[in-house]
Amino acid sequence: MTQSQLARAIGVAGGERVSKWELGEAVPSAAVRARLAQALGMEVEDLLPKDGVSDLRRLRLQAGLTVAQLAKRGEVSAGTIKRWESGAMTRTHAPLDRLASALGVDEARVREALARPRAGER
Repeated sequence: MTQSQLARAIGVAGGERVSKWELGEAVPSAAVRARLAQALGMEVEDLLPKDGVSDLRRLRLQAGLTVAQLAKRGEVSAGTIKRWESGAMTRTHAPLDRLASALGVDEARVREALARPRAGER
């Protein structure tokens, strides 16, 4: 199946969008991810990155948010989100309540994700 065929099958405009998802330049919404999984005969969870991805990034992707969207909802800069996800910066005074609300999880889960910057580094 080509990117254009997949885009049509899941009801999104153009194969360019599918290409951006494949390259990690964009993130499909939760609703689109569900249609994507169905079209590919996969589980939604199988579409999420597993190894070498920060817990915060995994939560962000599960919520269907871009870095910019999470930054806006969390009232922090996109650079801060990127530094938290890469482990370059610890959570110093992270707005746990706003991040948790944006991600659809509780504050304890956000605190845990920020304490473990990369999956597998436990």
